[in-house]
Amino acid sequence: MIYTCTMAPSIDYTAYLPEFDNGKLNRTNRVYYYPGGKGINVSRVLKRFGVANKALGFAGGFTGRYIEEYLKNEGVETDFIETAEVTRINVKIKSATETELNGPGPELGPDQLQALLTKVHTMNKGDWFVLAGTLPNTIPTDYFLKLARICENKNIRFVLDTSGPILKSLLNTPVFLFKPNQQELGELFGVEITSMTEVYEYARKLVASGTEHVVVSMGGDGAMLVSEKTALIAKAPKGNVVNTVGAGDSVVSGFIASYAEHGDAAKAFRFGVASGSATAFQSDLCQKEDVTKLIDQIEVYPFEDKDVTG
Repeated sequence: MIYTCTMAPSIDYTAYLPEFDNGKLNRTNRVYYYPGGKGINVSRVLKRFGVANKALGFAGGFTGRYIEEYLKNEGVETDFIETAEVTRINVKIKSATETELNGPGPELGPDQLQALLTKVHTMNKGDWFVLAGTLPNTIPTDYFLKLARICENKNIRFVLDTSGPILKSLLNTPVFLFKPNQQELGELFGVEITSMTEVYEYARKLVASGTEHVVVSMGGDGAMLVSEKTALIAKAPKGNVVNTVGAGDSVVSGFIASYAEHGDAAKAFRFGVASGSATAFQSDLCQKEDVTKLIDQIEVYPFEDKDVTG
C-alpha cells in the first residue's frame, strides 16, 4: 500500500481573473475549490493512474470534512487524524501574475502526533510512506526522525517532497526518493545553483548520504534523475503552462506509480516528468490519458552524454 501524509492540508480556493487590482473590488471569471497539500495531490494523481493509496494527515472542522468528502468522491481512501482547529483555506489568485495567501497550519498536540506514529508502525514491509509538503517547525525535529526510523526498520519506502531546516536531518536517514526543485536543492546546501553540473554535483551528495533516487525539477530545463549509477536529463515538452500548482507532486506520483509497476527508475523518471508536465498544462491535476499523450515527447538522455557511474 502507498500512504501519503500531509501535515497541514488545505482547501485551495483558486480564482482566475484577467487583471488583479490591489485594494479594489475584483471580479473573477471562474473559481475552483480543490483539496490542497502536496501529499493530497500525490494521492489524487495516483488514484487517477489507477493506483490504490491512502491519504493520511491532520484535518478538522467543516473544511476538513470537505477535503475528506472530496477525496472519497474521487476514490481516494483517507485516514486523517482529527484536529480541534478548522483546516486552513489557501487563496490562489491567477491573473497576469500569481498571488497566494496561505493560512497557518494546525497546532498539533502530543496525542495527535503519537497517532501518526502509530499508523506508520502498522505499515508493512514494501509499503510506501510519502511525506510531502511543509513540515511545521513547531514540531520537534526528532519527531520526523522517528517517522524515518520506523520506515527504515520496517523496510518501508520513504519518499520526501518537502523543504526547510528539518529536511537536513531527514536526509541522513535512508530515503528512497527525494524530489526538490533546483532552488530547494540549493537552499539545502546554502548555495545558489545555476547550472546542470551543479545540480548533478549536489544531488550526488544526497545519494552519497543515503538517498536512493533524487529527482530535481528545473522548470523549463526539464528535470534530472541522480541515483548511485545513473544520471539522466529529461527535457520538458513544449506546451502552454496554465498552472504550476501540483506539477511537482505529479512528478512524484508518476515516478511512484511507474516504479511500483516496473521497478525501473529510468522508466519511472520519464513517466514522472510527463505527469508533471501534463498537470502544468491544465487547471487541475493530470489524468492518465493526459500523460499518455505526452510520454513520447519526453526526451531522456544521460547527463553530459557520458558514463557517471564513478
